[in-house]
Amino acid sequence: MNVIVKIRNMVNQCLSWLCSILFMLLVVIGTYQIVVRYLFNTPSTVSEELLTYGFTWMALLASALVFGKREHMRMGFLADKISGTKRRILEIFIELLILFFVSVVMVYGGIQIVKLTMSQMTASLGVSMGVIYLAVLISGIVIVIYSILNILDLCLNSGNMDSERAFDEMQLHNKQLSEEEIEQSQKILKETEEV
Repeated sequence: MNVIVKIRNMVNQCLSWLCSILFMLLVVIGTYQIVVRYLFNTPSTVSEELLTYGFTWMALLASALVFGKREHMRMGFLADKISGTKRRILEIFIELLILFFVSVVMVYGGIQIVKLTMSQMTASLGVSMGVIYLAVLISGIVIVIYSILNILDLCLNSGNMDSERAFDEMQLHNKQLSEEEIEQSQKILKETEEV
């Protein structure tokens, strides 16, 4: 079990650092582009392409990171109404669907698009477009790894996965908020009655 946590933490840390470095580079390149364009009136096409492709890489890697941390948006109409073994089975089924979709679209599709565009070059940078599309493939592979880790975690951990704990904590927090709101409303009602 600790192996799953160690692998997940290692991938999370690598992606966090990579996304942070990419973001810092994007800020520096963006600032350079603004200075060169508005102060020196000589726009840079190289920085424009670097920003576009750098943002693409950062967005895809960050989406894989968010998926791995299970902080992505989800619609839990059914999952939120059930618990225990039924919920674990549903979570495993969802993870299998994600695994299938990502394997077909991002991994297989990523391989195909990289092969197809490897001979095309970008206009300003002269870099192969296959390198740009490699972000889809790498992001897909990382999401597949996370999905496998999630399935293993669900199978080995009796369903006590982070998302279930987070949901239970969220329900408890909402219940506490509701109780606090009721108390505040009652205080306001008493104050208005006294006046």
